[in-house]
Amino acid sequence: MPLNDVPWIRPVTIRLQCGLERTFTGVYDALDFLENEWPLRHGERHERAVKTCRGALNGIIPGIVAREAFVAACLEVGMPAVLVLWKRKPAPHPPRPARHAAI
Repeated sequence: MPLNDVPWIRPVTIRLQCGLERTFTGVYDALDFLENEWPLRHGERHERAVKTCRGALNGIIPGIVAREAFVAACLEVGMPAVLVLWKRKPAPHPPRPARHAAI
């Protein structure tokens, strides 16, 4: 992870056009994908996502805004976000009282 990355609280998993799924954990991963692996270069949402991700890496725009712009750009070209269930840590149970054997 680069030093200036802005990690997302919830990663984004995208279904690529080839059918595979890919997970993005932060702004740097998303921007790298937008600039180097994007199937279409001239979509309006793609351009907005690139600018928003750059702004987030520069500390001007919140990371959540960049995340939403990235998801919108993916939807624009037919790469939907895959709904991943949020895994919560189970709440610890209170300790059970000790049982004593009856004699």
